[in-house]
Amino acid sequence: MKTKAAVLFHPGNPLRIEEIEIPKLKTGQVLVRMLASGICRAQLNEVRGWKGEDKFLPHLLGHEGAGVVEEIGTGVTKVKQGDYVVTSWIKGKGHDGGGAQYKLGEITVNAGPITTFGKKSVISENRLVKVPSEVPPHIAALLGCAVPTGAGIIFHTLKVKKGSSIAIFGAGGVGASAILAAKMRGCKIILAVDISEEKLQFARTLGATHTSLFDNLKPFSVDYSIEASGNKKAMEKAIEAVSDHGQAVIAGNLKKGEKISLDPFELIKGKRIMGTWGGEADIDRDIPLYAKAYLGGKMKIDALLSKRIKLEKINEALNMMEKNKILGRAVVDFT
Repeated sequence: MKTKAAVLFHPGNPLRIEEIEIPKLKTGQVLVRMLASGICRAQLNEVRGWKGEDKFLPHLLGHEGAGVVEEIGTGVTKVKQGDYVVTSWIKGKGHDGGGAQYKLGEITVNAGPITTFGKKSVISENRLVKVPSEVPPHIAALLGCAVPTGAGIIFHTLKVKKGSSIAIFGAGGVGASAILAAKMRGCKIILAVDISEEKLQFARTLGATHTSLFDNLKPFSVDYSIEASGNKKAMEKAIEAVSDHGQAVIAGNLKKGEKISLDPFELIKGKRIMGTWGGEADIDRDIPLYAKAYLGGKMKIDALLSKRIKLEKINEALNMMEKNKILGRAVVDFT
């Protein structure tokens, strides 16, 4: 059995759309017919070679999506054939089925426990969560990374308090999700910071109470800050911006080898600087909750989606992301 997928052969070059042979399922693996896949900045970093040496070339990509289970491997009990699932890079319950090796003629195409830039993907059981079929695929796909990470930082990493103030640097998928969650939490001030006026207008529609272009920022202080743009100066400003005893979370990814500067006096003030691993999400708990919140009209996840493309246009979408032209999230539509 074959599938069409986007393959990375050489960092710095465009992805190639190829017909590749799907391997036989191993213990703990599931074959998913993909309906939609989000495009995260993590994939842009991989394609451009910004993450450093890549030992797994050629390989597949993508780590958030939605689809239907077509086949299950030995030992899989969490899902069954026909189940509608969210696919997420964040580990949940179930077998860790490991990666897969596809074939393009004599060439081995590697894949991790989850890839989503293909019409059919072999995915580990512990990266799947069932969701109601009423959630459209292009919305469900965002429950695999953008929403649990951005909202999770608000609810789990920072445990943001009602009536507090927060600055969110970067209004992409993660930052936009954080804005939605901050509004749900009841933050009094939600400051969105970006380099794009168009993105700031977008942030206002999500619930930002204040906005500023990065270069126009005036001195300010907030209880919490989140850096979700992957920009060195934004990371430094996010740390500087929190008040004494405030908390800053760095969620963005710098290019390999880039460093940030930190005045140790910021720490003496009682500030806390944290990283995050997918918003500390428990996907088996959180993804169904976000799906319910969306269906109940309490979380406007559809507002995060700005562009739907076909797989053949994946490189165009990555180019737009690099130029900061994607509002929220772009999604590959396989339907």
